[in-house]
Amino acid sequence: MLDNLKGHGVRRVLLAGSSAFVLAACDGQPLDFDLRGLNGGFSTAEAATGPLANRPAADDRGVISYPNYQVAIARRGDTLRSVANRVGADPAKVARYNGIGADVTLRKGEVIALPDRVAEPSPATGATGTGPIKPVDINSVAGGAIDRAPATPGVQTAALPAAKSAPAQTGKEPTRHRVERGETAFTVARLYGVPVKALAEWNGLGPELGIREGQFLLIPVAQQAAPKRNAAKQPLPGDGSPTPTPPSAKKPLPADKDAQPLPAKVTPTKPVADVGKTTKPAPKSKMTAPVQGSIIRAYSKGKNEGINIKGAAGAAVKAADTGTVAAITKSADGVPIVVVRHSGNLLTVYANVTDVAVKKGDSVKRGQQLAKLRSGNDAYVHFEVREGFDSVDPAPFIN
Repeated sequence: MLDNLKGHGVRRVLLAGSSAFVLAACDGQPLDFDLRGLNGGFSTAEAATGPLANRPAADDRGVISYPNYQVAIARRGDTLRSVANRVGADPAKVARYNGIGADVTLRKGEVIALPDRVAEPSPATGATGTGPIKPVDINSVAGGAIDRAPATPGVQTAALPAAKSAPAQTGKEPTRHRVERGETAFTVARLYGVPVKALAEWNGLGPELGIREGQFLLIPVAQQAAPKRNAAKQPLPGDGSPTPTPPSAKKPLPADKDAQPLPAKVTPTKPVADVGKTTKPAPKSKMTAPVQGSIIRAYSKGKNEGINIKGAAGAAVKAADTGTVAAITKSADGVPIVVVRHSGNLLTVYANVTDVAVKKGDSVKRGQQLAKLRSGNDAYVHFEVREGFDSVDPAPFIN
């Protein structure tokens, strides 16, 4: 679902599709919608095909830190007040943010969202590294290590340099979902296409799988696949050895006196049927812009996963094409996000809106009002187009 929406935009959402959801703020934070399950009837079958990573280990205080948020992990017998005091946060503020009383006993392993950042984990707090857990390109890092490896197995050609400081922690930032009224652990798991068991283990839900309105849940992320070796740089068996000349090549074969020339090619009496010209890929389906206005922020993969369109305060935000409302969620600050599923494995996302006029499961027509623009500097819609889980530039889709 969404992560935190603040000021002029939304930070990280949700991980369905990727993509509930987090809006990227205008300061350059990327949107990270996890829209898994929205295209296939909220099936968990796909999630079962790939392994999920374990939740990262917390430091001695119980803090897990990511670039866009921090959480604290409760211990046995903890209350929200004791967790807040241990990590150096305001108990009353943490209680309001999580929608739970400060003196309510928590489950062991329960995730508590922190409204403000506390001191970053470090070796001094019992963490394995320093700072927040940041994403890393595993393939490039590991691939480079493979390329630098000695050619002879087991032979180290150079001593490794001693570490000068604690390394930065790496990993994928999971989506945070804020529980809506009526949701259960099973519906949230189906929304993101993850096993309910993994959701429970990541969030310390206990055997009863109990969740509460306003609770933040971490959505398990996929396990990073091991990098593939660069076959071009790995010697194959026999490389460098001369290829012997086969015996048949040393002496020419005797002439075959009985050999006859091949018959001339026979031209068919009837013309071959014309199977048609090669077809070109069908053009992308055209959509209508959700708001009449100016684009104040363009699409940039990994930085802004959609476009921001500014319009008049209170203007209608319309469906870009005919489809079905797949999800309606809110940011941590209560700002709605609407997701519409279309044919052709497409999803459209309308974030930073107000006065939502549809509900989940509704069929909508192209140009039908979904919501309205907010007021003041927030009078813009963040609009995304998704093909499956991946965001694409909306420009080719809209007229």
